[in-house]
Amino acid sequence: MPPSLTSLTDDARIALDNLADRASGLIHPTIRLGVTGLSRAGKTVFISSLVHNLLNDGRLPLFESMRSGRISAVRLEPQPDDAIPRFQYEDHIQALVRDRIWPDSTRAISELRITLDYESASGWNRMFSRGRISIDIVDYPGEWLLDLPLLAQDFREFSEKTVALAGTGIRRALSEEWLTLAANVDLDAPADEMTARRLSESFASYLRACRADERSLSTLPPGRFLMPGDLEGSPALTFAPLPNLPATKAPKGSLRAMMERRYDAYKNVVIKPFFREHFARLDRQIVLIDALQAINRGPEAVQDLERALADVLACFQPGHNSFFSSLVGRKIDKVLVAATKADHLHHESHDRLERLTGRLVDRAIQRIGMAGAGIEVMAIASVRATREATVKEGNHLLPVIVGTPIAGETINGECFDGNRKTAIFPGDLPENPDLLFQHLDEPNAELPELNVVRFRPPALDETNGGVKLSVPHIRLDRAMQFLFGDRLA
Repeated sequence: MPPSLTSLTDDARIALDNLADRASGLIHPTIRLGVTGLSRAGKTVFISSLVHNLLNDGRLPLFESMRSGRISAVRLEPQPDDAIPRFQYEDHIQALVRDRIWPDSTRAISELRITLDYESASGWNRMFSRGRISIDIVDYPGEWLLDLPLLAQDFREFSEKTVALAGTGIRRALSEEWLTLAANVDLDAPADEMTARRLSESFASYLRACRADERSLSTLPPGRFLMPGDLEGSPALTFAPLPNLPATKAPKGSLRAMMERRYDAYKNVVIKPFFREHFARLDRQIVLIDALQAINRGPEAVQDLERALADVLACFQPGHNSFFSSLVGRKIDKVLVAATKADHLHHESHDRLERLTGRLVDRAIQRIGMAGAGIEVMAIASVRATREATVKEGNHLLPVIVGTPIAGETINGECFDGNRKTAIFPGDLPENPDLLFQHLDEPNAELPELNVVRFRPPALDETNGGVKLSVPHIRLDRAMQFLFGDRLA
């Protein structure tokens, strides 16, 4: 985030926080790993599976320190930040493993510390280090990350961008009630609380309609309008962008002045504390996206995902951190963009999903004019809910995936009860991702037909002693190696 977006006071507090973190890190080495995801991407499942596999000797062949046997102990420990809610790992893993239901997504920031004792691969390092590192996992909603660009926008720019976007594609019909209401109010009339409330509620309804499963749009700031928490009903959340704002200064006491003041309050009360106290202290970051859902919803959802990725990546400054530079302002030196739910495709399409995600990221990077150094792309499944099989169709063998659809899921007119397994052909992604993007702007563009089914978490196998094995996954170990494997070298 460019330094101009924060005040000198903010910068001083960030520097003090970093000094405290580094002083603590001299005694107890720590990585602060940010985990976020755009809507329905599965960040709660990612964290739960990562921790479960570390604690239970999961199959992690690409996580080098685990594969080579250099990790001697893994344990959960009390988190360092007492004012942040703990990520409720035990509840989430119980839902996955015992109840075989997907855990509720978290709607606020949370934290979890996991500590690893290890033996360095370097004999020199073994002489000077006891080989212990803690990973502080900071879980926060993607909607909060999408708010950060608002720090660089005044109320006029925010209104112009939001209104312009609302007039495109399917958003046009969804925003009609809010825009009609806003167009019929006198912006310079005396401020009226009920008018502000009606505008705010109508705007929030528009954002919720955009996020609904049948549309799956991603660019939806301000994020707290979708998850207000304890700020619900506060003035900082009772405003709305306005169309056709005059170029003149808002008259004192007017509705327009009230909206501007509350927008500024939102930035000061909501966005800046998140940036200063959490985001600015991260070392590594993973951003989870549901690219398959966007493809399934059509060209507009894919374009919106690309726009959201551009906004997200603009918040990061991937680069090397020296010890001295990190004392006053550290960079996130590694960013992983992971397309989740790879288990919803046959393995023949996993590389295609990764290439498609890479193309999405490349286009987003080009949109904002930044370098791509320090950004990695993967296709993963935090929890593998399916297995692969083949079905004979005529003289051909058709690759399928097999799993248990959740109760109420309907496939080809058949409603499932949550207990019976089924095999489906998930569809294919193009080998060349450019084939998907080159027609996105065409009015009647057609995307690959994917059969996206919601499956239950798998029933875990047990050892002869009745001990359940670790949660199965796809490339979770590769993600671990990228995000923190180098720190265990």
